[in-house]
Amino acid sequence: MGRENVDNWHVKKCSPACEVCQKEFQDRENLYSSLFFEGGEYLRKDVCESCWNKESAALSSWKTTFIVPPPPAEEAVKKENAESLLRKLLAKENDEDLNAVFILTVMLERKKLLVERDTQTSEDGRKLRIYEHKKTGETFMVIDPELKLAELEQVQDEVVVLLGGQPRNAVEEPESEEPAGEAQEPTDKDVNV
Repeated sequence: MGRENVDNWHVKKCSPACEVCQKEFQDRENLYSSLFFEGGEYLRKDVCESCWNKESAALSSWKTTFIVPPPPAEEAVKKENAESLLRKLLAKENDEDLNAVFILTVMLERKKLLVERDTQTSEDGRKLRIYEHKKTGETFMVIDPELKLAELEQVQDEVVVLLGGQPRNAVEEPESEEPAGEAQEPTDKDVNV
C-alpha cells in the first residue's frame, strides 16, 4: 500500500449516485465500491454496474448493494452502544483508542452489522482492515493493532467500561481471614510501587 496516512479513519458513506454517469442509485441496486488514496487521504468511489472498470487503480474494490438510508431517528438519550461508541472513537482519531476501536469493530462484525471487505498492509507493516456497514453502506477503515491474547481481556474490560458496564475483575475480593486486631506489617509483596 505504501501510504503515509493510515491513521485517517474517516467513515465513508456510499454515494447516492454513480461517480461516473451521475445516475442515482435505486434501493437494492448492485454497485461497485472502490477505495483510492488521493491527496493524502482515502477516498471511496461508488459506480453503477454499467460504468464499472475492472482495470481500476483502486487499492481495494468490492461489489455491494445500495440501501436507501432510513430517515434519521429522533435523538433520544440512551446508553452508549457498540456502534455509537465506535463512531465516536473513530471521529476522535486518537491512537490511544486503537485497541478499543478494533475490539468494537470485531464485536460489530460478529453481530453481522459490519462486513470485512479487504485488508491492506502499509510500508511500516501495520494492517488496515476495511469494513462495510451492512445497513448504511458506510466504509470503516480500522488499524489492526494485532493484540496478543494476554492483552485481550484488559482491552475487553476497557470497552465494557466505555459501554457503561463493569469489568470482569471488578468483583469485590473476599475479606481476609486474619483475626481482628492482629494487623500484620506490609511486605514488599503488599506494596504497589
